[in-house]
Amino acid sequence: MLLKKKESSCCSGAGCCGETATQATAPATSVSEGVSASIRSLVIDFLYLDLEVCTRCQGTDDTLDQAVADVSSILQSAGIEVVINKVNVNTEELAILYQFASSPTIRIDGHDIAVDVKENQCDSCGDLCGDTVDCRIWTWHGVDYTEPPKAMIIDAILKTVYGGCASPSAEALKPYEVPENLHKFYDAMKQKNAPASTCCT
Repeated sequence: MLLKKKESSCCSGAGCCGETATQATAPATSVSEGVSASIRSLVIDFLYLDLEVCTRCQGTDDTLDQAVADVSSILQSAGIEVVINKVNVNTEELAILYQFASSPTIRIDGHDIAVDVKENQCDSCGDLCGDTVDCRIWTWHGVDYTEPPKAMIIDAILKTVYGGCASPSAEALKPYEVPENLHKFYDAMKQKNAPASTCCT
């Protein structure tokens, strides 16, 4: 399997919103060995608010990497090139660009692996922005988790590869608007990062 990773973030310095990419093979064998000459891409988008403080985003990031590693031999045999885009959606402009519904989000070939958006209070993001913020919870076999189980991600990958794309949910078909919860987070971060006003005579 040919594995490509891209990380994107937005900052105020030079190279804002630039991307860095790393490319590796896993395992370290040629894609052409035992694989059809026809290679297709499987695009996985990981969208998140924060990887420094938010434990849910951190855990989801780690679990995603583990899930891809676990199915690497299957995907390699099927001639699948995996492209992972990791995007720090830290502004409303980026939220609109990526139609960001909840943090964190995993999409495979454009489809959210979670059927419904469910959230509850995230203490770490609340500590980060200084306000009450909700983050995504993941439902797998009737149980809610603050981080997606590895089996859930693997199931979504294999269904996309062998079962075709799932039909978009009714929510996904609606015109996008930045959710109020994300508005609150972005506004709180702006206030937190705003330069302190000074008064002098």
